[in-house]
Amino acid sequence: MPFLAKIAMLSVVFIDIMGQGLLFPIVDTLVMDPKTAFLPAGTTEGARQFSYGLVIGTFFLAWFLGAPYISRLSDTVGRKPAILVCLLGAFAGYALTLAALYADSLVLLLIGRAVTGFTAGNQPIAQAAMIDGSADEADRGRNMGYIITATSAGLLGGPLIGGLASDPAILGRFASLELPFYIALVLVALSGLLVITAYQDVRRERGRFEFHALEIILVLVRIRHYPLVIRASIVLLFFHITNLTFYIFISNYMENRFGYGTFGTSMVMFTIGASLAFSSAFLVVPAQKHLDKKTIMAITFAIWFCCALGMVTSPFALLCFVYVFCFYFVFGIAYPTMMSIFSMTVGDDEQGWVMGITLAVFTLVGGVMSLIGGWLDSIDIAMPFYIIMGAAVVAVVVMQIVWRHASMERLMRKVGG
Repeated sequence: MPFLAKIAMLSVVFIDIMGQGLLFPIVDTLVMDPKTAFLPAGTTEGARQFSYGLVIGTFFLAWFLGAPYISRLSDTVGRKPAILVCLLGAFAGYALTLAALYADSLVLLLIGRAVTGFTAGNQPIAQAAMIDGSADEADRGRNMGYIITATSAGLLGGPLIGGLASDPAILGRFASLELPFYIALVLVALSGLLVITAYQDVRRERGRFEFHALEIILVLVRIRHYPLVIRASIVLLFFHITNLTFYIFISNYMENRFGYGTFGTSMVMFTIGASLAFSSAFLVVPAQKHLDKKTIMAITFAIWFCCALGMVTSPFALLCFVYVFCFYFVFGIAYPTMMSIFSMTVGDDEQGWVMGITLAVFTLVGGVMSLIGGWLDSIDIAMPFYIIMGAAVVAVVVMQIVWRHASMERLMRKVGG
């Protein structure tokens, strides 16, 4: 694959990943801070918490519904057209978000998040394109390393753009809640130009795209024939309840408990990105060589329980950054481990389908927990962290039950063991 084509694909990954770290702190400020006047002045605290959960949940549920169609589009009409459709959706979503900010319109914000979510499938397509363009196994390994680098850059870049561009203490009168989205629009447009001019599909096979209203149901129904996938999915469900509840509500919690503004909560997201980037890049292989996968997952849930407990009992905001770092430090090891378990439950010709199952669980849990957590936040802002502690305990118990099977035990071995 030519150098500029690789840069184009990595820019696509960066755009796809940066959005959430950029958006979450700004949405939190918009919805939760009465001084923004985004919601009517008389809006109750409970209504604001529910609105926050609704905005985030809309994105995840739209992603859940759109992912199968974007994946099918990539496999039929080609990688390049599918990537451009996703970039167009991202551009439209950011433009609608800007319009929502100027109009103080929750409805426009929800529509923008729905459009962005429905077309949020660029990362796996870009990854597939990099695999298509790999010359051999060694080149494929290098290209996957580049994908991790671009993912890490997105995790770090989103919070930096959102935090710095919206903070008057840094940019003075040029700072605003709108500026990060103008920057995002420019980056999406540049990425689109790179894809159009520098990338050409390697795969020549083409098919006809057919729209099936029940596509996502058909993807999920197939799971009943795969007992190992079912066993892995049960644990994945609690894994994502724990992980996503923390991720979605950490900005909201820091804002409400410690009075952090957009810049402060953006630095929380930056801490997540830095921790995840380091552990996923350097510690996954050593951890999997020295520990079996079941042990890695059990340690992860134990640390997550302690981090959630630390968040609700910590008297200091800065101490919470330690818990955030630790939470995503182990996530960077546990998530690839969980994905490798799923990968080994099926053969090579069904990898796309089984990864689609993991994405469906991820997006559905994100949507549901956003809505439930927003409601629980209106009762007590610490409620999401109690959910995390409970889900971590249940996950360990469930893991001991559903993974106590000879076929599953074979999947749990150390790498090289």
